[in-house]
Amino acid sequence: MVQLTTPPTPSTPPTPAEPTVGRSGKVHGTRYKWGILWIGIFAQAAFSATFQGIPTSGSILQTAYSLSTGQLGFVLAAVTAGIFVTDVFWGILSDRIGERVVLITGLSGTTVALALVTAFLVPSGGAVPSYVALAVVLFFAGALGGCVNGASGRAVMGWFPPAKRGFAISLRVAAVPAGGAIGAAVLPPLALGAGFRWVFAFLTLFCLLATLAVVIWLDEPPLARTKRDGSTAATEVPDPLKRWDIWRVAITAFLLDLPQFLVLTFGSVFLHTVKGMSIGSIAVLLVVVQILGAISRVWGGRWTDRHGGRYRRTLVTLYSWVIAVAYTGIAVFESSPTWIVAGLLILAGFLSCGWHGVHYAEIATMAGAERSGTALGLENTMVFAGAFATPLLIPLLLDVSDWWAVMILIGAAPAVLSALLMPRELPRDPKPAAA
Repeated sequence: MVQLTTPPTPSTPPTPAEPTVGRSGKVHGTRYKWGILWIGIFAQAAFSATFQGIPTSGSILQTAYSLSTGQLGFVLAAVTAGIFVTDVFWGILSDRIGERVVLITGLSGTTVALALVTAFLVPSGGAVPSYVALAVVLFFAGALGGCVNGASGRAVMGWFPPAKRGFAISLRVAAVPAGGAIGAAVLPPLALGAGFRWVFAFLTLFCLLATLAVVIWLDEPPLARTKRDGSTAATEVPDPLKRWDIWRVAITAFLLDLPQFLVLTFGSVFLHTVKGMSIGSIAVLLVVVQILGAISRVWGGRWTDRHGGRYRRTLVTLYSWVIAVAYTGIAVFESSPTWIVAGLLILAGFLSCGWHGVHYAEIATMAGAERSGTALGLENTMVFAGAFATPLLIPLLLDVSDWWAVMILIGAAPAVLSALLMPRELPRDPKPAAA
């Protein structure tokens, strides 16, 4: 039955002033939670450098692999398609068997998939590999790497006290644009200077190091799990997938991801082909977008924590309206000087990347820490549905119209719908969080 009641109060972890015993039985000091956060950040950044970094080399990839615009969209959508298909299942699995096994399994698989691309699916000696084979292996890299989203988020929710979860989750989610910024800074120069074998070798090493960090240092928080047969929950917290309020919040994540991935997948193509910007200038612009997006995520989480968790939904709604205005401006002023269009794209881009922190904190808080893996899995399923759909929709729109339609239908319109669909704020603790 769909529940429309006030979300359950998340479980309260052990007093943060005392050492904490993890699920392994090891006793950890009060600073251990920050180590868990950094592991989550590192793992998320490694995976983000893959699914967000590769599109920043989109125009170079298109030339190196001799791809049409439609084929390029197919390849760029492959990683996000894999994440979309598996993410909610990784989240449910995290709630049932724990984060450690899930992260080790998924990250190891992603590392192997990227290693296969490095060895067998890069242009070499005049031979160009099949773009279908490349897309298939990248699909599996995404399907396995999607474990990072829900599992690392659940670990952070479990180790941090409620008053600091918004800030902690925002920091972990900020690793997505941070990893994307690393990808935008490193991958295009590598692709131009050394070729795509070094691009995928870099990504393979990044994911391998993240896997080793989980193996060596991650211990699970003492949270209740659901039974493996799924028959009876080990906690009284209801299933997030049966709550319409959580679905509404998750759907807004899908809508806002369309304008985000417009910038991240075809922003470089638009600026290069329409405005004549150089590859180097575009790379700098995308790095700026990612850095500002990361700052926005962290600031939003910290600010809303200081207000007792209030205003998360209001902040997302405000971002949605500004994103819609910025993309409308790009459509209207497309023929204006490049600096105006680039400025509007930076504004639309960093806000499109900047809502995630408070959004993820809100949906995880609504579900409760024990069920946060499932809620974050649903959230990321919606996010990567948008990431998957965007590079496929844009070429179709360009076939029948032009960039004006892309900016309105993929950029502005979804942001307006998100603002209208986001539920209103619920009453929260009026006391600000401790610093």
